[in-house]
Amino acid sequence: MLLPFAVSEIKRRQLRISVKDYLYLLLLGIVCIPMSMVLFQLGVMRSNAATAAVIMCVNPLFTMFFAHILIHEKMNWKNVVALFLSLTGIFFMVNPFNMQEGNTVQGVLMVLGGAAIFGLYSVLGKISIKKIGAIPQTSISFIFGSLVLLAILWILDKPVIMGIWPDNVFLVLYLSVFVTGLAYLFYFQAISLSNATTGSITFLVKAAIAPILAVIILKEPLGAPAIFGIVLVLTGAAVNILQKFEKE
Repeated sequence: MLLPFAVSEIKRRQLRISVKDYLYLLLLGIVCIPMSMVLFQLGVMRSNAATAAVIMCVNPLFTMFFAHILIHEKMNWKNVVALFLSLTGIFFMVNPFNMQEGNTVQGVLMVLGGAAIFGLYSVLGKISIKKIGAIPQTSISFIFGSLVLLAILWILDKPVIMGIWPDNVFLVLYLSVFVTGLAYLFYFQAISLSNATTGSITFLVKAAIAPILAVIILKEPLGAPAIFGIVLVLTGAAVNILQKFEKE
């Protein structure tokens, strides 16, 4: 879905992508697809959709943490407050002392791991994105990561398309064409028309919408602790985004 737009940008900017660049894109793809996304999907299988979605939305805070460690971006007290609020919110959402039906410790840890690794992917991607461009980098790295995942499935003798039938093929197409294709394309277009901080509001909006959709579509329960946790996560994300606006 993204490849035609990536090729168009490469031609327009007359980009020359070296073998070293392709190897780096391979690294990005491995971090994102076989590691982050697979962990997230395994976590979704073992937790409620609302819980998984909100936890995944805190990945910008992990990006902030890895940016501080790897590329020495400064963290101020607002960053720390944002991280603390979000992690506290996750604690209330999970409520380990009285875990909500559908949530498991294993599932929550997997989603949290997926969010953390996606934060790492974001920081690693930031290093090369100015040269390669957002859409080419995302498209090529995702394709490389998917090919690596395909190889892993073959090596482990796991089915590749088992379970995809006429009754769910449109769901699979929705996840690929709309969620991975159009959503990323719209995200990058939003950044190009404004800035990265404005684009990051996507995660804040998703954290608010996902629990509502989970209740309406999946009939998932949403108790008072979970609602309080969502509010804390949204507050933490808002603090993080607002302080970026102040910098810009």
